Formats: sequence, C-alpha cells, structure tokens
Amino acid sequence: MLKLFSLSGLLFLTCLLKNDSGFKEDFNKPESSFFRYGSTGTKAKFKYKMGKKSSTEKGTRILSFKIDPNEKAGAGKGPEIISKDETHFGRYSARLKVPDIKDIQPNVGAVVGYFTYQRDKDLGLSEIDYEWLIADPKIIYIGTWTGFSPNLQRIGRIINLAEGEILETISKVGYGGERTHLTGRQNIPEKIEAIPEYDASKHFYTYGFDWKADEMRWWMIHPTSSDTLDLWHYSGSTTGIPQHPSKYRMNFWHTDNWSVETNPNSIEKPKEPYELEVDWMSYQPF
Repeated sequence: MLKLFSLSGLLFLTCLLKNDSGFKEDFNKPESSFFRYGSTGTKAKFKYKMGKKSSTEKGTRILSFKIDPNEKAGAGKGPEIISKDETHFGRYSARLKVPDIKDIQPNVGAVVGYFTYQRDKDLGLSEIDYEWLIADPKIIYIGTWTGFSPNLQRIGRIINLAEGEILETISKVGYGGERTHLTGRQNIPEKIEAIPEYDASKHFYTYGFDWKADEMRWWMIHPTSSDTLDLWHYSGSTTGIPQHPSKYRMNFWHTDNWSVETNPNSIEKPKEPYELEVDWMSYQPF
C-alpha cells in the first residue's frame, strides 16, 4: 500500500508540475510539444506550417498561417492552433505580424485572433482575446466573453493605436446587446499613448495579457522604448473575467459580417492566401 501510495503521489505531483511550469513555443521545429492544429475548414496543406523561414524578418523561423481563398466564412475554419493542455491564471504573450494587404485588397474581411477559448457545459465560456481586422491593422480589439449563450457577457475595448485613440470601452450582454460605457477602475488607462508608426502588418510586435481572478491587463512592448505599454487594465469588478481554465489559441479566418471600425466595406472574401507570421507564444502561470 505504501509503494502504491507513493507512486500515485508521484504521478499527481508530475501532473501538477506539467500544468504549472508554463512554456514558450518558438516554432523553430515542424511540430510543437504544446499545440495541436485545430482548423475545422478546408484541408489545404498550405494553410499551416511550423518552422518556416520568415519572409519578412531574416533569421526568424515562424508559425505560418495562410488563409485559403476557398474557405467559407467563420471563426475556426481558417488555420488555428490549440494548446494541448488547459491554461489558467497567468501571463500570456506572443510576437506576431499580421498580413499586409492594403495595396492588394483593402476591403478584405479577415480576422487574426490571439486568444484563449474554452466552452464548458456547466461553467460556460472562458474567452480572452486580441483581434485584428487586417483591413486596418492600426486598430486593436481586446476583451473577454463569459457566461452562456445567448446571454454571453462581453467586456471590450477598441483602440486606434496609431492615433492614441480609445474608440470604446464597454460592457454588454449578448452580441447585439446595449453597450454600457465603463468608467473608473474598469477604464484604465483613460487615455493611451499614440505610437504614430504603429501598423500590425509592417513589423513584428510583442503583445500580452495578464489574467487574474479579479483583474485583467492587456499590454504590449513599445517598439522604440521597449517599455511595457498598458492597453487596458480592468479591475474593480469580476464581471466579465473568466474564472475557469481555457485553451490557448491563435487563428486566422474570413469574416463576411464584421467590418473594421474605419471601413464598413471590409467583408470581402480573401482573394489570395495572405500570411500571418507568429514568431513565438508563451504562457507563465501566476
């Protein structure tokens, strides 16, 4: 009995260490120890490749996502990676560059998503996201979704980082629900520093978020000062903060019904296999 108990205890501790140690995936190899491929769309092989040489940054190997022009609209149909294990409270970060399509197809409807997502039948949805609609890569969408359909709880912020303009910071229930503009500790910072040259399609940038039980913080590394720039620090309420574990993800997909704030025509089907480049993704539990 003692030997059996010791073995069970060792296995339990091993599981804890595996789940709590965190990781950084640099995508230097053709396969990942931490992520699996999870697209529900077409099976085109060109959609996804790890360990590819970057076409825009010499010496960098990347995760390459290419959108299939024959793909139907919908999240998850384009290329997507999903963590093999669940992740929870901690610091998440990634270095990536979205496709530059402005001179090719300015009205394209395509979304890059860097996020966590897990739907539990008893606990509801746990989602934290960064999103870029590549028709205007100066705009960043950040926020969370929690709860149960059709009354999902959203907290979200939209930023034009090149202008240093916060377009909205809101809470709502349901996709079409009434927007409540957030104030106080749920609206920090109230103003944001402009990065005049910011364009998520021109350079690799490092983005991240800190997920705690009672606060959320989205941030990025400033491209010139290397300081950590707060995009949104939400606290003072647990409304909208996911509480149960999730899966860590990256995807790239076509939307035919969500246009970027600055271009209402940006819902066209992609005409070419535009490429998202991801240098690395990391997760460090708190």
